Amino acid sequence: MESRSQEQKIAKPSFFRFMGENVKVWIELWRARTFRKSYQVTKVGDGHPVLVIPGFLASDMSSYPIRKFIREQGYSPYPWGMGRNFGDIRQLKKLVLQIEQLYAKHETPVSLIGWSLGGVYARQLAKEKPEMIRQVITLASPFAGITEPNRASRLYRLLNDHRPISTTDQQWIDDLPNPPSVPTTALYSKEDGVVPWQTCMEPVESHFHQNIEVTGGHFGMGYNPATLLVIADRLQREADTWSTFTPSRPLPKTVVFPSL
Repeated sequence: MESRSQEQKIAKPSFFRFMGENVKVWIELWRARTFRKSYQVTKVGDGHPVLVIPGFLASDMSSYPIRKFIREQGYSPYPWGMGRNFGDIRQLKKLVLQIEQLYAKHETPVSLIGWSLGGVYARQLAKEKPEMIRQVITLASPFAGITEPNRASRLYRLLNDHRPISTTDQQWIDDLPNPPSVPTTALYSKEDGVVPWQTCMEPVESHFHQNIEVTGGHFGMGYNPATLLVIADRLQREADTWSTFTPSRPLPKTVVFPSL
């Protein structure tokens, strides 16, 4: 396990690495398709609901492969159903309502999987409704440094600067690094070309809060075979039987481009 030191200097991913994302995502999509066909289910899921939240500017189309994989494992995946994620935190109110509905329908806590900004949302939802959340899995989500420079921040400001930051918003931002009371699994990649990988980790790990490194890019994180393996393992766990993820063999690696 690797935890981020407060003294580490955090730099925006290089332009070369960012451009490489457009190549790596197609490689990871192909590898994920091959992986899903060959993966053998070791334990059929219990059918509990899993809400998958897309990243900034992404829609439910981006999370379809994840949801398909989850359904094949025996769970009940759900899209967020709000079109593209433009980064408006007011959407959290609709997500809270969706979680309440899923909880009532299935009569069991909901697992949350959030990709990039979607993972930031997922953690905050778990803080608002911990009794309804089973666990949170984040994929390349910069919750520990949302204000650090990244390759999406300029576009985010362009779309959201019309809405002034309120005191409530600032409190929300300041609270982001704090983990919810439910188990969390934070996946990050040092090859991430969009956000600094250091911001995608729990500052302090514990039995319930774990960081897991995978290889590959930001745009393909949800299609990465290593990501799917971790998701399959974590969804089998409940809070009273929780244990940290320990792979029986090294996680699959994907293409790695050198950084400039």
